[in-house]
Amino acid sequence: MKTSVKIVFSGLIVCLAFPALSCQSFAAAAQIAGATGLIDQNTADAITISSQAIGRAAEEITPEQEYYIGRAVAANILSTYKLWDRNPRLTAYVNQICNAIVINSPRPDIFNGYHVMLLDSDEINAFATSGGHIFITRGLVAAAKGEDALAGVIAHEIAHIQLQHSIKSIKTSRITQALLVTGASAAGAAAGYDVNELTDVFNESVGEIVTTMVNNGYSQTQEFDADNTALGLLAATGYNPSGLIDMLRELEKIQGSKSGGFNKTHPTPAQRIANAQKSVSKYRVANTAASRQARFAANAGI
Repeated sequence: MKTSVKIVFSGLIVCLAFPALSCQSFAAAAQIAGATGLIDQNTADAITISSQAIGRAAEEITPEQEYYIGRAVAANILSTYKLWDRNPRLTAYVNQICNAIVINSPRPDIFNGYHVMLLDSDEINAFATSGGHIFITRGLVAAAKGEDALAGVIAHEIAHIQLQHSIKSIKTSRITQALLVTGASAAGAAAGYDVNELTDVFNESVGEIVTTMVNNGYSQTQEFDADNTALGLLAATGYNPSGLIDMLRELEKIQGSKSGGFNKTHPTPAQRIANAQKSVSKYRVANTAASRQARFAANAGI
């Protein structure tokens, strides 16, 4: 392996171990070494680019940044789906359910609050962004047989937000990108290429995060974690946690193992039911779902 490649990867190790200070210091030292001829300028540039990428990957994402990232995701969703605003009463109703859940949750306050919006689609699906935007399709509302089942869907999406699943996806992507940039920079420096041109292509991958989140969904582990967290959120609010399982059973009847909709971005209902049943018994909540049925019928009839 050439010396330049070893230098770049040595810098990577130092930056990963001490990201707060080392990346900036290592980049500055590399430029000094390049200017004085201790290393060639291409290697110095490779170290600088790699250090910047690794430093960025190590940065914490602030609540304000979470919101604006989420807003970008919401804009992407609304480029595929249209908002459904023909039933303001239903929109207000699902937001009341959401507010009841978040008030009783560990993270009731986020940068711009939680907001539920309905999508004009018969497809059965739901999405949540780090900015607190929760989208539910008409088809999913129509599939619910009661308020507790609908609350189960909303609690699941709130759980994704509170567990910061989209932010964790972005952090993972940043680390992957940093490793790609470092590898490209090292290879370019060894071959004598202009590393600034060589790494430009990797900068475009950040924009793919939004598409991945909407089209592919979260990992199976994250979906199961969201379901388990949702059970606790429902119980804390006074809903029957089994409402989530009831909703999953309805989805299983309607969709089965077909692709698309919820099955495109979530594990199958059968898998989720099996996972949720492992935890639901630990919650002791009086089943008062019947008392909410009239309210559900009055508001959710679409």
